[in-house]
Amino acid sequence: MRHPARWISLAVAGVVIVLGVVLALNVGTDPLAASKSSRLLGKTAPKIDLVDFAGNPVTSESLAGKTVVINFWNEWCDPCLQELPALRSFWQSHANDGDVAMVGVAHDPNMSQAGLAKYAQQAGLDWTLAKDPGNKAALDFAIRGQPETFVIAPTGEIVGYQYGAATVRGLESMLATARGG
Repeated sequence: MRHPARWISLAVAGVVIVLGVVLALNVGTDPLAASKSSRLLGKTAPKIDLVDFAGNPVTSESLAGKTVVINFWNEWCDPCLQELPALRSFWQSHANDGDVAMVGVAHDPNMSQAGLAKYAQQAGLDWTLAKDPGNKAALDFAIRGQPETFVIAPTGEIVGYQYGAATVRGLESMLATARGG
């Protein structure tokens, strides 16, 4: 090798170019994109096996044939509180639709069902509400936080997902998708 400094310079330049290309390809990629989507989207929904605050079963079988909006929430969660007006408005518009069900799943192991029921009554939550004993539903739906909302088409396929506070517009859009629109 007659010019080792030249070869070292070329090697360093090559490494810099490769690193530059790698960085350029990753700039603009949202590092949180994976957290804003669900791996269940487009797949058959997990089996639902809950009991509502009145003691009635809430199961995949009892919801079969309906579009199901399932919302995981906590009474202490700020984004959950922010989405309440949207959930109330959406449910007021669709409570009498025979083909739509909305299920709020309380994801709080520290609050009793009676405490959650009292909170729900005071907050004016008049859709189906259930506690998630052992976090089974949360694990089955692979939630990462709350609120998280899934929309299940009458076919049983998850066609909509919202990480974070839901909006009326987003809920209506997911409902339209579930209805084939």
